[in-house]
Amino acid sequence: MLEIGMKGSLKTTVTEQNTAKTFGSGALDVFATPAMLALMEETCWKMIQPELADGEGSVGTRVDISHDRASAIGHTITCEATLVEIDRRRLVFEVTCFDGDNVIGKGTHERFIINNEKFMEKALG
Repeated sequence: MLEIGMKGSLKTTVTEQNTAKTFGSGALDVFATPAMLALMEETCWKMIQPELADGEGSVGTRVDISHDRASAIGHTITCEATLVEIDRRRLVFEVTCFDGDNVIGKGTHERFIINNEKFMEKALG
């Protein structure tokens, strides 16, 4: 059951594959903002998925984040997410990414619960 206050976390390591240089979001070998955003979204959907009914999923619809500190290749990034609002099928999360004890990014992320089959029918239609 989805409940306000639910928490989830995931970790990743900064590698050449998730740098700004590789993503094309910058020229340096540091953790890319798009990679940080993807980690935030992944943390949120993986946290809630076990609580959804069979055939349901969620899609990201809104983000408001800041990326405040650079992280070099080899560093471990941890994302922590908390479900802070439930409005029928709309879910809002607070997300924070850390490099060790340092906050590197934070913000909010919104997802909607969807019926996977109906969603894909619309997307393909």
